[in-house]
Amino acid sequence: MHGKKNSISLDGLSVFHPLIAQWFQDQIGSPTDVQNMAWPVIARGENALITAPTGSGKTLTAFLWALNCFVTGKLDTGYTRVLYVSPLKALNNDIQRNLLTPVDELKRVFKLSEENFPEIRILTRSGDTPQSERRRMLRHPPEILITTPESLNLLLSSHGGRSMLTDVSTVILDEIHSVVGEKRGVHLITAVDRLVLLSGEFQRIALSATVRPLETVAEYIGGFKSVGDLHAPIYQPRPVTVLKSKSEKKYKIRVKSAENRSMEQSSDSIWDSLVHEFKKIIDQNRSTLIFVNSRKLCEKITYKINYKEEQPIAYAHHGSLSPEIRREVERKLKAGDLRAIVATNTLEMGIDIGALDEIILVQSPF
Repeated sequence: MHGKKNSISLDGLSVFHPLIAQWFQDQIGSPTDVQNMAWPVIARGENALITAPTGSGKTLTAFLWALNCFVTGKLDTGYTRVLYVSPLKALNNDIQRNLLTPVDELKRVFKLSEENFPEIRILTRSGDTPQSERRRMLRHPPEILITTPESLNLLLSSHGGRSMLTDVSTVILDEIHSVVGEKRGVHLITAVDRLVLLSGEFQRIALSATVRPLETVAEYIGGFKSVGDLHAPIYQPRPVTVLKSKSEKKYKIRVKSAENRSMEQSSDSIWDSLVHEFKKIIDQNRSTLIFVNSRKLCEKITYKINYKEEQPIAYAHHGSLSPEIRREVERKLKAGDLRAIVATNTLEMGIDIGALDEIILVQSPF
């Protein structure tokens, strides 16, 4: 082609349907460096390990090409074609919400241009999912299924669950650093390899803000592919392309300690002193997040912050609370309706929690 080039062709957006590329530019702006690096790799069908700072758009990096494939007809609807696995139920709920928005916006864009947009359903499956929803999911599998390592193993262990997973073309493994070095990671990657027996080979995309060593983690994600005679197979490692963002995050960090206390003081006095400091910080901010490393401490600090207040200032968030309470707390925090949340690591990884003024780590999550 001759003449002036469209700006879309100068970056990773050039691989997308023109309406999707235009929507991205209008709603989000220029792609981040990791998006420009990753989209051509993902479009070629390569396995990828993508590492970039929080807020670099890793989730949309992984999902946007899948949406493009549904739009262009490369992926049929009516089947579960994209499987997203993350270690946290709260992150799964957040990803579902964050995906529904661009899907709805893209529907409007395509409708205005009088072009067809397929029906793309996005559902979550975890220990919080009611039985009625699970049964509906088996009858009408979503195009994009969001789940946890444990729920994936349960799906693979039941006839109905396996029937959902026979047409998967892409598996996205989010926050991979949190499981790669422990038993839970073995549970996850063996489930992914069991999935090959049902769906055949599929693309593997792993996401992480911080993970080391990259080459070792890439080998873990890729695993081995059986080639040759079934009775005398040869196992070859699947290639995985490592993509690392060059951008860096800058943080402003202060370290504070509790006031000295004598042996005669009660064991709770350190928390009374700290809570006094927390409340001063909360008063200065619109929204504050306090991290702790146990459910007991979470409830204790929340209680002490709210003690003698006319209205609750802080809300607790941990795994023992009901799914409805956790989702409502997440929604209110993201909407800016809560002054403070005291949370365990249920809010620690990858969750889009809106604009926070300050984060306090108190015996922080591991």
